[in-house]
Amino acid sequence: MKTENVIIEKTFQFSLRIVKLFGYLRNNKVERELALQLLRSGTSVGANTEEAMGGSSRKDFIYKLEIAYKEAREAGYWIRLLKESCLLETELANSILKDCDEIIKILTSILKTTKQKSLSTPNS
Repeated sequence: MKTENVIIEKTFQFSLRIVKLFGYLRNNKVERELALQLLRSGTSVGANTEEAMGGSSRKDFIYKLEIAYKEAREAGYWIRLLKESCLLETELANSILKDCDEIIKILTSILKTTKQKSLSTPNS
């Protein structure tokens, strides 16, 4: 039986929500560049997490997850901006922000644990 990888599944689902949100924003004539910024950062979270899982070393794994973490923070910024500028309904924004914050917490935990292991086992 295959064990589910929580962060892979959560980041994929988050990316899927961002793609759908992009379509919604585009249909509602929200500034294209603003919507594209969110699309790029939001989908990058899952892509970089997926790449991290295929990393060639612990260092590569950490590097890709750090990118995913930064992209998640950026996506959160764009969502908050859309919400505060009244271009995105508060309830929808808060729902997506909740997912984003959860991903950030999980990535932070994984990075912290992996970095601690790296310190205890050099040359990994």
